[in-house]
Amino acid sequence: MDLKNDLQRIELQEQALKFERFDKTTAWDLGTRLKAACEKQGVSATIEVRLARETVFFYAMPGTAASNTDWARRKRNVVELMELSSYRVGRTFELQGESLESSMGLPLRDYADHGGSFPIVVRTVGCVGAVTVSGLPQREDHALVVQVLAQMCGVDPRQLAMDSHE
Repeated sequence: MDLKNDLQRIELQEQALKFERFDKTTAWDLGTRLKAACEKQGVSATIEVRLARETVFFYAMPGTAASNTDWARRKRNVVELMELSSYRVGRTFELQGESLESSMGLPLRDYADHGGSFPIVVRTVGCVGAVTVSGLPQREDHALVVQVLAQMCGVDPRQLAMDSHE
């Protein structure tokens, strides 16, 4: 596992995946695209899209549990605090041999630096929200969000794909 390569790739994803505009209609489109991508892959996930800290799309697919909703909340809290993808935060702490709790004093009950939540960024504004998926292994949660965001932002998802290792 090469954390440095992962971090470079995630930083590239965060730089490339920016919207010209993002509103509640765009949030709904993002949420429904994620749902369709899950169905196409035959997987179940909890999907949340937030705009200005308001939940504007939420769907817990059949096969998910309340724990997926809680994981989504915890991952989203990381993105809303740090304006970075939850996977990037987790991989950074892993590389440093630290944790959110030890480094920042954040309780694990409310913050999870596992993959699956990604900042929603508007080019001329900055971070305006977060999109979160929970239900797959963390690398796959992250990859699913990146794939759908890439399609919406007009970027070839293959250019941003991560290696398939965990």
